[in-house]
Amino acid sequence: MKKEDLFELTAEGYLELETELNELKNVKRKEVIVALKEARAMGDLSENADYDAARNDQAQIEARIKELEYKLEHSKIVDKRKKGNGVGIGSVVTIKDDDGEEEEYKLVSSVEADPFNNKISVDSPIGIAIKGHKVGDSVLVESPNGGYHIEIINVA
Repeated sequence: MKKEDLFELTAEGYLELETELNELKNVKRKEVIVALKEARAMGDLSENADYDAARNDQAQIEARIKELEYKLEHSKIVDKRKKGNGVGIGSVVTIKDDDGEEEEYKLVSSVEADPFNNKISVDSPIGIAIKGHKVGDSVLVESPNGGYHIEIINVA
């Protein structure tokens, strides 16, 4: 795999994925095995809804385990301090919009993005607009509803 094909993650994001993988392997996987054994003990498997549900859970858990293992194996941790003073993955950025409203976001990879917790992807419209810029820069954010300007107030 080429270096540019690797998933870029913050150290925090890598740890979160690792924690989820360990939880799935060491807790959830065991729970679903117990559920399968209990469902099998109920008898006829052809019309056993509990067994079908446990099998579906098992398939989802195993798929997520494979996905996480792949992402962790093919990722690199990005240290924002090495990127210079511009906005990059791992930066916490305060922006101000045209209305004077301020918002704070952490710029992360698409793997870690969680807009409900103000973690936005570098591939999002705002992420694309602010990447590489510095405090005081005013940038145009292209969106499906038209462009708008934001100003970078702080970068940590």
